[in-house]
Amino acid sequence: MNIQEHRLRSDNGSPIAFRESPNVGGALDPSYLVVHFTAGANAESSVKWLTNKTARASAHVVIARDGTVTQLVPFDRVAWHAGASRWNGLTGLNRHSIGIELDNAGRLTRQGGRWRAWFGGNVPDDEVMEATHKNETEACGWHLYTPEQVEATLEVSRGILGAYPRIRDVLGHDDISPGRKTDPGPAFPLGSLRGHLFGRAEDRAPAFETITALNIRRGPGTQHESLPVSPLPNGTRLDVLREQGSWRFVDVVGTVGGEGDIQGWVHGRYVKPVD
Repeated sequence: MNIQEHRLRSDNGSPIAFRESPNVGGALDPSYLVVHFTAGANAESSVKWLTNKTARASAHVVIARDGTVTQLVPFDRVAWHAGASRWNGLTGLNRHSIGIELDNAGRLTRQGGRWRAWFGGNVPDDEVMEATHKNETEACGWHLYTPEQVEATLEVSRGILGAYPRIRDVLGHDDISPGRKTDPGPAFPLGSLRGHLFGRAEDRAPAFETITALNIRRGPGTQHESLPVSPLPNGTRLDVLREQGSWRFVDVVGTVGGEGDIQGWVHGRYVKPVD
């Protein structure tokens, strides 16, 4: 993607959908990207809310679960996405950042054998990971992001960085408002995105491989159900996205049994780093 006159366009020059939000501030010269989850029922409902004047909230773009991108605010105008926030000596990150909202239910609770979102919707087990937020101490359920969303976020972010070279980092809402906000949460591979955008080796997902046939599970512990593709064959390549104790949340490189886009938890004892 690329940007012309502060609006997103695809590589063939066609404009990305733009639905103007009235909830905007003054001129913006961005220094950061900030990633959020919508905690809404779907992308359309979130777009409608963020373009409603009574919401007094907005973001520059919303990315649906199928990767569809909708822009709401030009990138040279302040959007109201960060709220009370602080980072690296700056306060009020609305005035210093571009906000990217991802359609995602966010934190989930287990009720009656199902995962439930705060707005009452059910989320299928295969779209959920259990993990402890970096600013918390107890595990809970989190709605997984889709590969299409993550790829679209990368493409949008690359386009933004190409147009606004003063941007120095990509952050989560939970980085700039710790204790108040939990988005994008542990299900989003923020470190991997940062590594792709800025080329920082320490932020890239570490590469590992299995050293035996190994079950990959829905959560960090043997009490969690194994995914249907289990066991992963010996020598399966993995990108480690995050750690929790001795467990690793991984993205399987390539396919297993004809299945791709596999993410889940494996025990760290049974994987080794590779160059």
